[in-house]
Amino acid sequence: MRDRTPLPSAEPSTVPRGTGSVAVSVVCGRMGGMSRESEEPRADDELPAYAERVLDVAELIPPGRVMTYGDVAEWLEEGGPRQVGRVMALYGGAVPWWRVVRADGALLPGHELRALGHYREEGTPLREAPRSAEGHLPKIDMRRARWDGTEGTESAES
Repeated sequence: MRDRTPLPSAEPSTVPRGTGSVAVSVVCGRMGGMSRESEEPRADDELPAYAERVLDVAELIPPGRVMTYGDVAEWLEEGGPRQVGRVMALYGGAVPWWRVVRADGALLPGHELRALGHYREEGTPLREAPRSAEGHLPKIDMRRARWDGTEGTESAES
């Protein structure tokens, strides 16, 4: 059973406690809708099946590599970037959350410094921000860091 840990200091969930189910958006995107099993009631300590699958993919991403929210949805052939983002916001603290990123390579707002520490520790390719950029925070070099889910688990070269 996986820990239902949200990202540290993430905003609290708007799902009322004790409802026995977690609301995950089921809006159909280009990848289609979520399965009905994601909407079924479950025990409070059980994650929705879709959330389990998203977190499983996050755990597969090798150190030094990243996948976008859309990449994860496409790999699963279910949901879309917003659904993956919602899962990561609610439960991502239990997995290497910093490896699931925005498509533009921007660091996760509110978690920039923690993520940056992980990226530097793992050797994730970064693009330094120009001095004129607000906060001078780098972005992930998506061309070099992006993992397609099929390559070996070796780390990206810096």
